Amino acid sequence: MKKTFLLLIVVFFSINAHAQCSTDSAALRQSLDKATAAIRDAFSRGDAAMVGRLHSPNVIKYFGGNNVLIGRDAVEKGARDWFKESKVEFVENTVENTCFIGNVAIQTVIFSIKTTPRSGGAPSIGRGRSMVIYVQDKSSPTGWLTLREIAQAAPPLKQ
Repeated sequence: MKKTFLLLIVVFFSINAHAQCSTDSAALRQSLDKATAAIRDAFSRGDAAMVGRLHSPNVIKYFGGNNVLIGRDAVEKGARDWFKESKVEFVENTVENTCFIGNVAIQTVIFSIKTTPRSGGAPSIGRGRSMVIYVQDKSSPTGWLTLREIAQAAPPLKQ
């Protein structure tokens, strides 16, 4: 009896977890892909204002430790400061998982960012994994805004 009850609980939570991602469609995926491409493009062009516009006014971005950006203005300022010193471009963007829940998308990505100092010197590449929560919003140039982001080191590349 205990095993049957436990099995029913596992099945219930499995079905419920799967149902949470039930609004997925090709159109949603395409619109989110365009939005994430616009963010990467804004970085490669050094367009801090556009980077800001693609984030919610209430965005919170966690980059580890005390490195936290709160609000659209902080994101734009951080991008502007970075772009003054460096050319920035995404050289990897591998989507691991995307889940749509109503007008919200949650996506995990392995990314690599190439940073080239404007004063000369060798470029560096930083690689990480992010989980980003996007929300559909008509005020966004792409229809999506970044609401939350958490980034961490990516797993090592397989040899």
